[in-house]
Amino acid sequence: MSTPVAVIGAGPYGLSTAAHLRARGLTVRVFGQPMVSWQARMPAGMLLKSTPAASTIDTPEAGHTLGEFCAATGEGRYESDWDVIPVETFVRYGQWVQERLLPELERVRVVSVDRGPDGFELKLDSGEQAAARAVVVATGLTGIAYLPPELAAAVPEGPSATGPVSHSSQHRDLSELAGRDVIVVGAGQSALESAALLAEAGAASVRVVARGRAAVGFGAPPDRQPRLRPRTPFGNAWSLYALTYYAGAFRHLPVPARRFLVQRVLGPLGAWWLRDRFVGRVQVTEGTRIVRARIRDGRPVLALRGGEGTANGLGGEVTADHVLAATGYRMDLAALDFLGESLRTEIAVRAGGPLLDAGFGSSVPGLYFTGLPAAASFGPVMRFVCGTEFASPRLARAVARTYG
Repeated sequence: MSTPVAVIGAGPYGLSTAAHLRARGLTVRVFGQPMVSWQARMPAGMLLKSTPAASTIDTPEAGHTLGEFCAATGEGRYESDWDVIPVETFVRYGQWVQERLLPELERVRVVSVDRGPDGFELKLDSGEQAAARAVVVATGLTGIAYLPPELAAAVPEGPSATGPVSHSSQHRDLSELAGRDVIVVGAGQSALESAALLAEAGAASVRVVARGRAAVGFGAPPDRQPRLRPRTPFGNAWSLYALTYYAGAFRHLPVPARRFLVQRVLGPLGAWWLRDRFVGRVQVTEGTRIVRARIRDGRPVLALRGGEGTANGLGGEVTADHVLAATGYRMDLAALDFLGESLRTEIAVRAGGPLLDAGFGSSVPGLYFTGLPAAASFGPVMRFVCGTEFASPRLARAVARTYG
């Protein structure tokens, strides 16, 4: 028997979307391990860059904010912009939301999605086949970790936590790299915090290589935010206010503008509270470009061009025991290999992601995307948990209108 809606993914966006759909009276099947990306793909001890105000999963029922979770469980109080949230606390918060609102969540993996006689056919790793009239893809960061081509060429077998080159999403315990010389590639929060955690875990030496023209920098603390600009979960700025609270207008911008804003707004920058843990403990080579990477005697060697610490600013090499690429994630429909190939070819793409309508529907009727895949249509707020407040009610309303 076909169910009206299937939600694939049980992170913040999947949980929020499913809760809103059910609140509208729709029968929903939700597939996935709750908060798995946050639990398995982020190192222990990591702290969230986002403030408490930007870290609540939006739900249709009152009583499920991060603050209310803390009050109900005694986790501590995370209320002001000065409070920094451990990733472990946020994982428990998401699991708490799931247990209260979506206890019937099915902890299975969707292996494939293809067209069916009544919408879509889903195959599960349990062996079951399911049918749904509509499908919501809310798989978060799964499968879209980005490795720069220069690094990828050095490890044709792919990055690995135990090999010479890895991606930051492959490490749950950075203490495994204790006693080793590590190069961290990147300039964003993930790179800088990973470098600090490595230094604190006893790595022999840690060097950050900031690619391109990026320089390592840190945000302003709460008491140094501009006072005459509107307040947002990301800081005080007119541009951030527009992108946060008027995300619906973003999809009407020209494609080049959308691509630029998604890549640059709220881009590489360390949190204000990380500066003291980083400065003086981590070496930095910034403003460089990796022109080649290779493995020599089991150790990665990066050939650099430009920047401080290279020969005459023209080139140089740095060698380590391990390279950790904290180079983020890029939307790639090909990486969502659970979507059948014929289905993927029907999805129109613009600005690096699926082209979505105002209700988060793709060019394939009945197929919806939310979270990071929606950033190309609705802006950088879709990269953050607080984007659920904008996305989930609108998506649920659009689905209910057609399939309710």
